[in-house]
Amino acid sequence: MTWRLLAWSGIAVAALVPIIGGIWLFTLPATSAFRLPPPIAKAEQDATLAALTPPKRSRPLIAMLGINDMTETTDYLMPYGILKRADVADVVTLATGPGPVALFPVLKVEPDATIAAFDTAHPDGADYVIVPAMSRDDDPAVMQWIRQQAEKGAVIVAVCAGAKVLASTGLLDGRHATTHWFYLKNWRNKHPEIRYVADRRIVADRGVATTTGISASMPMSLTLIEAIAGRTRAEAVAREIGLPGWDARHDSNAFKFTRPFALTAIRNTLAFWNREQLGLALAPGVDEVSLALVADSWSRTYRSHAVTFAATGDVVTTRNGLRVYPQVVAPDWSADRLLPAVGTAPPAQALDRALAGIETRYGRDTADFVAMQLEYPRADAVQ
Repeated sequence: MTWRLLAWSGIAVAALVPIIGGIWLFTLPATSAFRLPPPIAKAEQDATLAALTPPKRSRPLIAMLGINDMTETTDYLMPYGILKRADVADVVTLATGPGPVALFPVLKVEPDATIAAFDTAHPDGADYVIVPAMSRDDDPAVMQWIRQQAEKGAVIVAVCAGAKVLASTGLLDGRHATTHWFYLKNWRNKHPEIRYVADRRIVADRGVATTTGISASMPMSLTLIEAIAGRTRAEAVAREIGLPGWDARHDSNAFKFTRPFALTAIRNTLAFWNREQLGLALAPGVDEVSLALVADSWSRTYRSHAVTFAATGDVVTTRNGLRVYPQVVAPDWSADRLLPAVGTAPPAQALDRALAGIETRYGRDTADFVAMQLEYPRADAVQ
């Protein structure tokens, strides 16, 4: 992983800067306990679904927005894979300019169209625009396009730190919202008019929705399916992907900068001589959700970086039609650095399996470190 990527993620930098005054480490919490909050009242659930009702078409048009220079992998691919699988809307992947979208921390994809081409084909705009985390929070083309889509009546859905991008447009001012725990303090300081809501993975308010960390894009996608096509269809998709249940409840207090988190970031970052490049076979028909979760999690250990490989450099088409470029052309990969094949388990289980593999290879601290970055409560850590 390059220092540029580390700097963008912010975690390693935040952990390393204060090391000079090591007392800082002892001010951090020693542990973080996960507790399942009480169920959300039906009235609140109904209000969220009502806020996400398709604003224009009976079969909605959903635009996945990306910036060519680094868009977060799982934020971009997970909603796409789940919503395409559901087949309750037309889903298109977009980029601000021509050419592929480089995803962070891994993968490169060919979008369906540029935002300019989308505007020509759909002058009345999308029903929903999904905004992932991006390398810039204030890209001029992104800012202008999101505002235009909102003016045309689209529901804007920011995933994870995509809320920073959305906040830069001014559309969150005066609205209830949430975002990834790591960026929360600066986000609130920079945009004091946002009305932050804790303990919710999904918050919807007057045509705008936001989520907590990266892993929240799965329940967000299912909630959107429910708003579009009803509970029965959402439950069917949830069964297909292996998720027994979903809702917006969340223990925000469980996700924070702890001492083990900081120490793991420091230790794994400084051990740069021991970093591994792990191969992930890229096969036609691969599920986008599983691919994103596996590649993303193994590339956040600061001990390893996943790379996709295939026998040729040709674009590989995924289960739902996304075109992915292999990062390395190779017929095979060294067995000791080969990640398990994607697609052997339901997509919702891919992250748990990846975290289990990370724990086996690098230890529990690193697996917990990755889960904290993804804002994902590991099942065995919930109290």
